[in-house]
Amino acid sequence: MKKILFAVFILPVFFALSFKAFAEGQPSDAEPLYKIYLPFERGGIVRAVLRDGAEYAIGRVDALPERTRWPSYTASAWGRPGAVTASAVNAVHILMSVEEGQGRTMSVLPSETIAPAAGPGAAIVLDCKGGTSFFGAWAPPVGTKISVLTPTGVIPLEAALPEEGDVLVFEVFERDAPYMVDFENRPGGRVVAWRRSGADVIARVIRPLGGVGRFEGTLYQWPGRIRANHSGVIDISTSDYGTIGGFQIIPWDHALNSKEMQSAWQMTQWMILGPADGKSMMGGTAPLFEGGFVPGPGRKEAMWDLWSTYGRKSLVLARLNGGAWTRLPIAAGKSDDALKAVTHLRVYFPVTGEPQRD
Repeated sequence: MKKILFAVFILPVFFALSFKAFAEGQPSDAEPLYKIYLPFERGGIVRAVLRDGAEYAIGRVDALPERTRWPSYTASAWGRPGAVTASAVNAVHILMSVEEGQGRTMSVLPSETIAPAAGPGAAIVLDCKGGTSFFGAWAPPVGTKISVLTPTGVIPLEAALPEEGDVLVFEVFERDAPYMVDFENRPGGRVVAWRRSGADVIARVIRPLGGVGRFEGTLYQWPGRIRANHSGVIDISTSDYGTIGGFQIIPWDHALNSKEMQSAWQMTQWMILGPADGKSMMGGTAPLFEGGFVPGPGRKEAMWDLWSTYGRKSLVLARLNGGAWTRLPIAAGKSDDALKAVTHLRVYFPVTGEPQRD
């Protein structure tokens, strides 16, 4: 038990205080960390391939989509066409195109899931469990570029569905990112990104967090972990795997412009952020809403080494009533005041490599 606590809790703090995180300083044109090959074919085996050629089977295709979804959820349009626009334990959504200002999406789902945003008949279904494999350890982050391997060559992913027998190729990079971000849970509170070079305020809290709600995908994630990240949300689980409970952090443009998010202004289950300059769009931008967070390995999942297995978990901590940093309180169901004592939140960005000394 002590070894588990050390790996899950102490290692990320050790990274932050003492070392340079592997994710810092990665050039934009670096070789992908790994690639995922997803056959557009029933029975096809999904493979993750590392830089050194090592391969891991991470699922099997059980069903193919009959259509794409248009219009999709509002924030999908803030992503990059031909790339992942949401990465979650219960679904990965792909932005095919933006038409008339609205996103057209195709989804990838585990065989057992709750994912209303996918739309009926608009998803590739894999034989994975939620929170594992393609939806856990190997989840591609928001912004991951996707191409299509065809019998005649490689082409960009566009609005139309691929042909049966084609292969979707996800190029997963480890982006430049802070090693952690702190949120002051009060109106006007600072959102501070911590980097090796120092700290900077990247946003302000407009509406603080107070409660937890029944965000269905939290069924497949452990407490204090990222349930989902998309171009308009960071969704964090506060409930044990198999139960439902969590909260969301969203940008002001999502809260203002998305009809499905209007209730966030009156409810306590959302933290609403505004840009540091008071005017910029935040949705679909790094580091909070593009390129950074992933669900990470489940408790029984292992990646290629210790650092990737534990470092790729996006750990979430809290301060209660201004006290010391501790684990996020566990709360399930809907409660308007379950997190009223939380004065600060801290979210660690995932890393896969052993930190290096200067």
